[in-house]
Amino acid sequence: MERKLPDFSSANFLKQHILDTVNFYAPRCIDKVFGGYINCFLDDGTICDYETKQLVGQARFVFIFSVASLLKPDQGYRKLAEHGISFLQSHQRDHKHGGYYWELKGRSVSNSAKRAYGHAFVLLAAAMATKAGISSAVPMIADTFDILERYFWREKEGLYLDEISADWSEISPYRGQNANMHLCEAMMTAYEATGNKRYLERAKRIAESVMFRLLPQSGGLIWEHYHEDWTIDWTYNYGITKSELRPYGFIFGHSIEWSKLLLLMERLDPGNWRKPMAKSLFQSAVHLGLDRKNGGIYFSMAPEGYIIDSDKYYWVMTEAIGASSLFAAYDRNAVSFYNDLFAYCWTYFVDQQRGGWYQLLNKYNQRYSNIKSPPPKTDYHPITNCLIALTSFSQLGPAE
Repeated sequence: MERKLPDFSSANFLKQHILDTVNFYAPRCIDKVFGGYINCFLDDGTICDYETKQLVGQARFVFIFSVASLLKPDQGYRKLAEHGISFLQSHQRDHKHGGYYWELKGRSVSNSAKRAYGHAFVLLAAAMATKAGISSAVPMIADTFDILERYFWREKEGLYLDEISADWSEISPYRGQNANMHLCEAMMTAYEATGNKRYLERAKRIAESVMFRLLPQSGGLIWEHYHEDWTIDWTYNYGITKSELRPYGFIFGHSIEWSKLLLLMERLDPGNWRKPMAKSLFQSAVHLGLDRKNGGIYFSMAPEGYIIDSDKYYWVMTEAIGASSLFAAYDRNAVSFYNDLFAYCWTYFVDQQRGGWYQLLNKYNQRYSNIKSPPPKTDYHPITNCLIALTSFSQLGPAE
């Protein structure tokens, strides 16, 4: 007998699923030795790395505990978020040169690079913690924006640099869309947290640069990698689809993620081009990336149009869940896509007994490993997209 599926669009389900996911990590992720958070767990919650403190993972934990605190203020989630804010400010911060180190081992700096991607998540964490009423996070918003403005922003291109040395003296020639995408997300959240229009204007400028400067170079999907002059680099990391932040190929999940961000921006600042652009990106990615036989969405496609990585990543699925929940406001057919995809994820990705999402499945939806959550995962993607779905469906009202 088949088990009945939950109502994936119900507020009760989405809230509980967010909390169940957060509770896989809390309180076992609290590092009582070095501070901050432990960021590597096996399927059953066993810790698999006690020391690695990647900036993104530390910031994402602040984000997910802030979300949980907003949903359930009577719990200890606020203290868990404050714990991470304190670690970021005391240990991950470079007190000599400013900015935040990319990675620590315990409290020792193991990678001193300053990356825009990492600072995007510091800004996102500070903004969401501010929305959750955590006063220690408030000054981090303007401070992080100022760091990004001083070192990473390039006004002429309307985009951010990717990586700079610890003392800000050496700029990597690499340019990428990924950091800019997450900075767009973080700027919108900072605007929501503060009401300061400069953050929204910056998010809009990034989106316009990506959509009208970068996207026309590659067609209907976003390309990841660029030269210093922001022309496409078709050979960077050639064939390396498993790079954490710089994978090769058309990454379907990023075109879907951009479609989501454009729709979120449309809520904050209605215009005329974002909705059709979002629809085009989403439809192109789903049309080319959907595995119609085994379910889910493939990871990446070669420039020539064939699939080069048929694995299924948890974050790609959850971005499609978030995007399709937003499209439901314009197209009720999007609800069926949302429900079908969430049912697939519920079956293969969600650990319904212990909480949390499995990271990676092969084409046939089988796990490669018993590491559920390596750094910097933290299930930020499922949590943020379920939060978006919660807001979307509550605004949409019951189906007619």
